[in-house]
Amino acid sequence: MSLEELYKIYLQNPYIQTDSRKLRKGELFFALKGPTFDGNKFTKQVLNEGASYAIIDDANELIDKRTILVEDGLQALQQLATYHRKQFYDANDEKGIPFIGITGSNGKTTTKELIHAVLSTTYKTYTTEGNLNNHIGVPLTLLKIEKNAEMAVIEMGANHQKEIASYCEIALPTHGLITNCGKAHLEGFGSEEGVRKGKGELFDYLREHDGTAFIMKDYLYMEDMSRGIKEVFTYGTTRGDIVGFVKENDPLLVVDFKKGFSGTIESKLVGDYNLPNILAAVAVGVYFNVPDEKIRSAIRDYHPSNSRSQLLKRLTNTIILDAYNANPSSMKVAIENFAHLKSHHKIVVLGAMAELGEESVSEHIAIIEQLQKYKWNHVLLVGGDFLKIEHPFISATSATEAGEWISHRNFKDNYFLLKGSRMAQIEKVLDYL
Repeated sequence: MSLEELYKIYLQNPYIQTDSRKLRKGELFFALKGPTFDGNKFTKQVLNEGASYAIIDDANELIDKRTILVEDGLQALQQLATYHRKQFYDANDEKGIPFIGITGSNGKTTTKELIHAVLSTTYKTYTTEGNLNNHIGVPLTLLKIEKNAEMAVIEMGANHQKEIASYCEIALPTHGLITNCGKAHLEGFGSEEGVRKGKGELFDYLREHDGTAFIMKDYLYMEDMSRGIKEVFTYGTTRGDIVGFVKENDPLLVVDFKKGFSGTIESKLVGDYNLPNILAAVAVGVYFNVPDEKIRSAIRDYHPSNSRSQLLKRLTNTIILDAYNANPSSMKVAIENFAHLKSHHKIVVLGAMAELGEESVSEHIAIIEQLQKYKWNHVLLVGGDFLKIEHPFISATSATEAGEWISHRNFKDNYFLLKGSRMAQIEKVLDYL
């Protein structure tokens, strides 16, 4: 079957599913394979449960005309997504509607959500759901974009070289933003320089296709990374097309502006490390002519979720929950931000960081050394490479163990910082507060 024929089937059944457990009647099922699963084995099941078609790459699973055999299921999904994305080209403008690619070491999901909130006030905007930002998530995001779209915001995650480049070939971004390049996924990228090279593949694509980049002027490396791109729109704390700074941060972030945008924005985000995320959203909004008041209200009304920069209350205690993920860069700024809050009763609960390769132990030692610069009521270090290091703090093998330690002490009127990599599941500590 040709790609064009498959696309006609998709238009008649524009809902895609790759997980047989989540299938709804009428959806197209793409049978994908991985190290521990083979979606082809569920062909009969999904058809019996109401899938309109099953796209498979195992001829042994052919059943009837509802099974479509392709050479590679994942490749077919990605090619279909790109074909769909090309339908948003304009006859008079090869680029068509803006497709904004977003990547970076830290803050990309929050930045994506803020940008989506801002653009949605003025344009019909589609974006990545949650953090479906990988080789499967990117095409699934594209295939959810409907004909009425005026904007699309696509998040791209990566942990090795050439990954972002491959997503660009699928999503064909016209605009791009790299939040930052820090110490994340060092196991795959090898070094901070490797991170910049990998994330910079987004800018490489924009450079080759006359795209537009949004960059944070505070990060000098961004100027180097974006050099040669046809159009660059900037933001920062001292220079840029948009200039803003922290007005308040105890604990919620309030941003004031002195160039490119008028007035102040009160957010529901915790931490001055979210300043670049807000500035990015303002910059994108201003660039696309979203009125200032709509930008302000969109950011003011944005509520963080999914364990990202959330401020929570448990009885008399206040919790900063930033436990969706962690790397040395994000861990450092979270600790610094927490240290400077006015409360005198602070408890730090940190889960170990993942995917740091040979640098893992030394990076965990650096976090311990940073913690020792400040006075805390208690510090609990949980799991992973924290267990390999001697330190003066409390050790726990799991979030559950840390939570049980906390529950026995009846803390009142304390501030808690809960942060860690996904594997640490530090949010489980909430069950004990």
